Amino acid sequence: MPLHHAVLALIADSPTHGYELRSRFEEAVGDQWGGLNIGHLYQVLDRLSRDGLIESEREPQPIKPDRVVHHVTEAGRRELDEWLAEPSSRLRGYRDDFFLKMMAATRTGDRDVLDGVLNRQRSHLMRELRALADARTPDTATVDDLLITAAELHIRADLGVVDAAEQRLAGTLTTPPRAAARSGRNPARRRARAAGE
Repeated sequence: MPLHHAVLALIADSPTHGYELRSRFEEAVGDQWGGLNIGHLYQVLDRLSRDGLIESEREPQPIKPDRVVHHVTEAGRRELDEWLAEPSSRLRGYRDDFFLKMMAATRTGDRDVLDGVLNRQRSHLMRELRALADARTPDTATVDDLLITAAELHIRADLGVVDAAEQRLAGTLTTPPRAAARSGRNPARRRARAAGE
């Protein structure tokens, strides 16, 4: 439960209430993680409370409605220490829409279909790399800068997967002449059309 533990860490840092907690989370991890939905945050807080990892108390305010301030419990501190002491491992399996597209493209038996999937994925990843380079500024906070670096490394690894797929899968497919003619994917016909023949 990485998000649960991250929220627990922020509460352990100092007691806080929901909206302040969301701001502190977004400030701590920057734009690369993405925003924290307030409804999801309250579900996390309810779960932490049910598990006895935080305690909450109402704090009256003179004008606004009371706010609920959350404090970490001893059990919460132990849970946080245990989480920090364990390595982070990938969840079972490797689910990714791209792998499903590769499977579907290879099932067609059509090299052009697979090439299209691989080329579009490569272009998309290159755009993401450029966007990350633009996101990095001299004022980027340290944690945000590390998240950008992590995202760049993941994208470069994904580019490596695209390259590996191209090498391993593309050579096994040929566009069947009839299927190519029916689908308009016949490269010779396309070149002839482009040349005005």
